[in-house]
Amino acid sequence: MRVLVVEDEPRLAQMVRRGLELEGFVVVTAATGPDGLWHATEESFDVIVLDIMLPGISGYQFVREIRARQNWTPILILTAKDGEYDEADAFDLGADDYLTKPFSYVVLVARLRALVRRGAPTRPVVLTAGNLSLDPGRRRVTRGTEELQLTRREFGLLEYLMRNPDTALTKSEILQNVWDANYTGDENVVEVYVGYLRRKIDTPFGTRTIDTVRGVGYRLTTGSPDSPPPPEA
Repeated sequence: MRVLVVEDEPRLAQMVRRGLELEGFVVVTAATGPDGLWHATEESFDVIVLDIMLPGISGYQFVREIRARQNWTPILILTAKDGEYDEADAFDLGADDYLTKPFSYVVLVARLRALVRRGAPTRPVVLTAGNLSLDPGRRRVTRGTEELQLTRREFGLLEYLMRNPDTALTKSEILQNVWDANYTGDENVVEVYVGYLRRKIDTPFGTRTIDTVRGVGYRLTTGSPDSPPPPEA
């Protein structure tokens, strides 16, 4: 899941980022209200973590502006302002949850996952492609009745592909959504991990799920699970 963290305290922003990344989130940070608003409107996120006291525009203005643009990405306010009127104002403007500092990472992660589940009702609880199933909440992947063991990165890659079925995705799109928006390494790492995935979800079952789209990238197909396995990436 992609998370936008809008927080002007560099140390706290990095702590939140590291903590969320350890939980499998892809995190983008912004240090000012205008920068955060730009990311929120120009990119796609599953949830936004937002401070109230920000340079440029406040968190309240941020919420008002993004909702005025018909952007309904779930927003969790993370702030030191713990007054009941502050909280009421945030909800009145369109925020979805409110957590005061200091906070528990366990609670923050649980609330973010809950917001994503509530904020994306059109997404299936369990993603499927043929007899391949991925349960984001339980972090479980099965082929038929057999459970597959994937690493965190492999799981994230498969989830992104399954959320965009039958769509040709470029390596740069995959890197931005599964690795990190600021990733500057070799794009061929995607090829390597597609190979890993194929060896786990396809090769043992004689199936073909991930196609290579020449000159573009990769596509997860939702057709027959009995297709022959693809060549290695």
